[in-house]
Amino acid sequence: MDLELKGKRALVTGGSKGIGKACAQVLAEEGCAVTIVSRDGAALAAAAADIRAKTGVEVQWKAADLSQRGVAEALAAGAGELDILVNNAGAIPGGDIFKVDEDTWRRAWDLKVFGYINLTRAVYARMKQRKSGVIVNVLGNAGEKLNAAYIAGSTGNAGLMAFTRTLGGVSTADGIRVVGVSPGPVATERLLSLTKQMAAAKLGDASRYEEMFKGMAYDRPATPEEIAWTVAFVASPRSSYTSGVYFSVDGGLAAKS
Repeated sequence: MDLELKGKRALVTGGSKGIGKACAQVLAEEGCAVTIVSRDGAALAAAAADIRAKTGVEVQWKAADLSQRGVAEALAAGAGELDILVNNAGAIPGGDIFKVDEDTWRRAWDLKVFGYINLTRAVYARMKQRKSGVIVNVLGNAGEKLNAAYIAGSTGNAGLMAFTRTLGGVSTADGIRVVGVSPGPVATERLLSLTKQMAAAKLGDASRYEEMFKGMAYDRPATPEEIAWTVAFVASPRSSYTSGVYFSVDGGLAAKS
């Protein structure tokens, strides 16, 4: 299927690795001009070069810490006219109500929650002038499958789900769609590293880490590309009547609970 994305301009945050990099690559494969953003300039340069080599598309990059005030506004102003924004930056650490202290809550939310909100506000204002644009928020199924041992993440993702639905319910009046994609476990470098540590601790052999996936859908986590394909579709004109919703891509995990 031609997603009709050729010539569109996209900005992807958290784009140096994992889901963000996969989103950038899929959008580039579909013909988008892509800019990737994260805090690590060296990782961004490497990711941009890799995507360029695989797709033949020139990928721009910008190092920016979206947890800092004013950065989102400056990034939006320098990005030019965007057709697509993919909010993906940020990882919230685990822990229960006693383990996660106030400083940790604020640091994590400044990037993942307020980073999404602030960049959306800045980009939305520019899209509204043109009466056109799509904002895709990459969420996390902990916002549906609530977990007291991941309380900051569950609460933050649930808030971003509400933000996505609330804004997306009225954004069509401005010619803008706001949609969410909510992954379950994804085989990123971070997840694989944690799983290998668990296998070493429980099985005495890190190389047996795939055994830790038993019980997941198809006995495996999703690939970053499986999330990225969904992001590209909902960002495309092929999903032109979609706004104010989020799609769970978790192998039925949230539904099963």
